[in-house]
Amino acid sequence: MKITDNLTNDISNAPDWFLKAINEIGIENTIEDNKGKISYSEWSAKSNTENLIIFIHGTGAHKKWWDPIAPSFTDFSNVIAIDLPGMGDSSFRQKYSIKDFGKCVIKIIEEQKNKRRISNVYIVGHSLGGQVAAYVASEKKDLIAKLVMIDTFIRPPDYNPDEHQGGPLRKIKYYPDKNTILKRFRLMPSQECLNEWFLRYIAEYSVKDTEKGWRWKFDDNMFNSLERLFGYKFSFSCPALFIHGSDSLLMSGNILKNIKLMYSDIMTFKEVKGAAHHVPLDKPVEIIDIIKKELF
Repeated sequence: MKITDNLTNDISNAPDWFLKAINEIGIENTIEDNKGKISYSEWSAKSNTENLIIFIHGTGAHKKWWDPIAPSFTDFSNVIAIDLPGMGDSSFRQKYSIKDFGKCVIKIIEEQKNKRRISNVYIVGHSLGGQVAAYVASEKKDLIAKLVMIDTFIRPPDYNPDEHQGGPLRKIKYYPDKNTILKRFRLMPSQECLNEWFLRYIAEYSVKDTEKGWRWKFDDNMFNSLERLFGYKFSFSCPALFIHGSDSLLMSGNILKNIKLMYSDIMTFKEVKGAAHHVPLDKPVEIIDIIKKELF
C-alpha cells in the first residue's frame, strides 16, 4: 500500500468507478442519544423513492468503508452508512453491546422515516455489522424489508462464552505522525487484499490526531468489553441473503456448515469466489451487483 501525505496521489491507480464513487461524498450527520453521538453518512436518492438502505461496518471499521459502494445505489434508494458506537466518528461508551448497536440503527431508521417518506428499509451488514443487521431484523420484523449479511460469524445458540475467554486488554497506542500509523494499518482477521487503493482510502479515515499523538479512531476497550448475542437465535422473517467469501477464515472448518444448518430455512447463501473475509474490499464490483440483484 502506497503511503504518502497525499491520498489522491496514493490512489491514483484506482479504477475509474472507484474514484467516481468516492467523489460522490455523502452528507455527514449525527444524532444524539442518552449515551452519546452517533455519526453517519447520507446519500439521497436521485429520484423520488420510498427505499432506504442502511450499511453497517464490521469490528474496528467505520462508515467510510462504504464510500466506494454506497453511491451505486442512489438510482434506487436513499442510502445511510453508520459509525457504530466506539468506532469512526461516533462517541465512545462505557459499555458496548450488539443490542445497543441495534438500537442505534433503529434510531437512525426512525429518524429517516420521520424526515422522508420511507416504506422499504433494507439493511446490509459486514462481519459484526451482519450480526447487528440480523438482530434489528429479528427484533423489528415490521421495520425491515430485506436483509443482507456479509461473511458474518454466527455463534451457535449453545455457545459458552466462558470456554472462549478473550485476550488481555489492548493498550491504547499513540504514534508520532500520520504516515507512521498508516503504515501500521492491517485488516483483521489478517488477509491479503489486492485492491490496495481501497485499503489506502479506508486507512486515511481510520486515524485521528490528538494531543498525545496519532491514534486509531476506534475505542480499544471495545474489543474486550463487547457484549455479544450469546444464546440468541435470529428469527427474522424478511427475505435474507448470506454472502461469504470462498477463502474466508471466518467461514472455515464447520462454521459455514453450521450456519447453514441453523438458518437455511430462512436465508439463502451466495459464495463469492476469490474473496476472503473482507468481501467488499476484495470484490467490490461483484458485491454491488449481488446486493442490487437481491434488493431490487
